[in-house]
Amino acid sequence: MKEIFKFIIDSRKAFIQLLEELTLDELNKIPEGFNNNIIWNFGHIVVSTQTLCYARTGINTDTSAIRYLEAYKKGSKPTYFVTAEEAAELKALAISTIEKIEDDYNKGIFATIQPYDTATYGSLLNSFADVLVTTSGHDNLHLGYAIAQRRIILP
Repeated sequence: MKEIFKFIIDSRKAFIQLLEELTLDELNKIPEGFNNNIIWNFGHIVVSTQTLCYARTGINTDTSAIRYLEAYKKGSKPTYFVTAEEAAELKALAISTIEKIEDDYNKGIFATIQPYDTATYGSLLNSFADVLVTTSGHDNLHLGYAIAQRRIILP
């Protein structure tokens, strides 16, 4: 499992590098053919992972502590201009939330989970290992969208 956590963090660092190469206007621009933008894709992975790991597994169904949940949850789309402060906080949360999940995993918090059927992939997650693999795939799906959006924004 340590390798999966490392891969998720490395992928998020790559996403953060992409963000740091762009201006706030570029991060907030919704390219033609898309209904979201680069910063939304990034914020979405931050809140989705926490929701998947804690709420969907039945570990903690109180999602009130998930910062920016309403702005980036599944089915949402950008409704405001994301500031430099919010972008910086999302970058910090992208790493710190994975470190917290890893710490909770090492404490045994995820030893037993409620199976969860994902809408995105249509697969039943029966173990926390399944959850982490799905998280990794989901993160990289949205990184791919962000890379495609960057190509449109910066031809």
